[in-house]
Amino acid sequence: MQRFAEDIWIETRRARFFGVETGSRMTVVRMANGALFVHSPVGLDDSLRREVDALGEVAAVVSPSLFHHMHVGGWMQAYPRAVFGACPGLDWKRPDLAFTFVTADEPHPLWRGELEQVYFSARRENEVVFFHARTRTLVCADALLNLSTHDLASTRFVARLMRNSAPGVGWMEPLMVRDRRLARRQADRILAWDFDRTVLSHGAPLDAQSHHLFQQAYAWL
Repeated sequence: MQRFAEDIWIETRRARFFGVETGSRMTVVRMANGALFVHSPVGLDDSLRREVDALGEVAAVVSPSLFHHMHVGGWMQAYPRAVFGACPGLDWKRPDLAFTFVTADEPHPLWRGELEQVYFSARRENEVVFFHARTRTLVCADALLNLSTHDLASTRFVARLMRNSAPGVGWMEPLMVRDRRLARRQADRILAWDFDRTVLSHGAPLDAQSHHLFQQAYAWL
């Protein structure tokens, strides 16, 4: 895994969505008590498990979007003592997975005071976006898609077709929003956070102008 900020690590893997290589990224946050919060888990192999276990005990694993659930079953088997959170609707989509709870706007007691969250329900992914105030880090899954800098030429070609030239930019983004007024209010709640870096699940992480880029992505609302 790659260290992204103090007590935050990321792991990036190949992943395809509707035949397009988009990549996927997991974020691991070590909380003040040493326990780990895992966001958007990727496939858990022996090597990754050793790295994770070296950081601390996995306490919570969250599938933050309707499209980020493929590997959570393996984590449930590996860490039966952890709690597993699903974004609203994912418990219906994946009834085969024994999620502990559904998470929306209210932080679970395990990470309350460590991570804040907004349920971005106006987007069709039902994403829950997180903020780690101590490191001023925004953690999101699909709210800021950016394929324009992908290492594969075929993916960058798809990005050009989508006009996805920057995080959260492109003709597809308005299609993913089902209620613009609600989306404006929820985006403003996210922008109220004082973040200066962002972890994206699909696209290079942002360590500069992060707040401005999120603001620009939703300026059309």
